[in-house]
Amino acid sequence: MEFTFSEEQEQFREMVRRYLADRSPTTTVRETMETGLGFDPALWADINRDLGLAAIAIPEEHGGQGFSWVETCIALEEAGRALLCAPLLSTSLAGLAITLAGDEETKTSWLPRLATGDVRGTIAFTEADGNWDVSQATARLTDGRLTGVKHYVLDGASADLFVINAVSDQGVCLAVVPADEEGVSADAVTSLDPTRRLATVTFDGAKAQRLLQSSAATSSAIFDAALVAIANESVGGASALLEETVEYVKMRHQFGRPIGSFQAVKHRCANMLLEVELAKSVAYYAAEAFAEGDTESATLASAAKASAGDAYLLAARDAIQLHGGIGFTWDNDTHLWFKRAKHNEVIFGDPTFHRERVMQNGGL
Repeated sequence: MEFTFSEEQEQFREMVRRYLADRSPTTTVRETMETGLGFDPALWADINRDLGLAAIAIPEEHGGQGFSWVETCIALEEAGRALLCAPLLSTSLAGLAITLAGDEETKTSWLPRLATGDVRGTIAFTEADGNWDVSQATARLTDGRLTGVKHYVLDGASADLFVINAVSDQGVCLAVVPADEEGVSADAVTSLDPTRRLATVTFDGAKAQRLLQSSAATSSAIFDAALVAIANESVGGASALLEETVEYVKMRHQFGRPIGSFQAVKHRCANMLLEVELAKSVAYYAAEAFAEGDTESATLASAAKASAGDAYLLAARDAIQLHGGIGFTWDNDTHLWFKRAKHNEVIFGDPTFHRERVMQNGGL
C-alpha cells in the first residue's frame, strides 16, 4: 500500500488550499455562519464550477471526476483547515452511497446533479441516542414508504436529497428520499458549532426508493467513509491551529523576548505537533485503506476517528491557552476551530466508542 501522496495529489491539495484561503477566510466564515442556510449558495456553486469538489469520487460516466475517497479526503482536509461553511462532506457522502448501492437508473438520475452541486445531498443514519449501529436502525421501509426519525443529520435542513439507513422486510437497506417529498420534514438543531448545521429529519410515510445493492455491509462501508472523512477534516483544522499558534508565540513578546522561546511554551507546541502528525498518519492510512477495500478498513476508520478527534481538541485547547487572554475572546478566531473540534469529536461516535470498536474488531 502506498503511504505517500503523488505529485498530482499534492498539486491538487495546494490548489484547493489557495482557493479556499482566498474565497473562505475567517471573515467570510463569520458572515456565512450567521445566515439562515449556514452556507453561501454562490460560493458553493463557484467551488463546484472551479474545482469540482463534489464530483471527486463520482464516476466519470455519471458526470464526476472518477477519483477515489483519498482525493475527497484531501479536499476535506483543506476544507477543515479553512473551516469552510459548505455542504461538501454531506454531499460527498450521499454521492458515495448512491455510487456504491444504486442501480444504473438511480445513478443516472442523481449523480450528475450531485457532481455539479446543483443537488445537495446528505446521509441520515443517526438514531436519537447517537447510535450509528446499522443493525439497530429504527426507520422502516414498507411498500415503498419510509417512516422514522433521524437525528443529527449533517446539513439536513438545506439538503435536497436524503440517503437513509432503514430496515425493510429484506433486512437493513438504504433508501433515497427527495427533501421535497410529501411526508418529509427537517427541523434545524442548535449546536455548539455554528459553522456546521445539523437537523432532525422526520419521515412520515414518505415515498422512498430502496437502493438496489444496499445491505448492512454497504451501510457499514458508508459509515466507515464518514469516519475517515471526518478524521481528515479534523487533521486539517488541527494543522491550521498548530501553524497559527506557532506564529503567534513567535510574535508575542513578554519580558523582552518571544514567548515561544520559553521552555514550557516550546513543550506545549512540540506536543501539539506530535499529536497532529500522528493523527495525520492514521487518517491518511485509513483513507488509503478504504479506497483500496482493505479488510481492516473499518478498524482503521475508527482508529483514525479516535486519534483525530483527540488531536483536534488538544490543538484547539492548547491554542486558546497559548494565545493568553485574547484566545478567550469572540474577536479571536481560535474559538471557531475549538467549536468545530468539539463537534468533530462527538459526531459519528466519540473516541471512546471508536477505541472500543477497534478492540472489538481485534485491534490493529
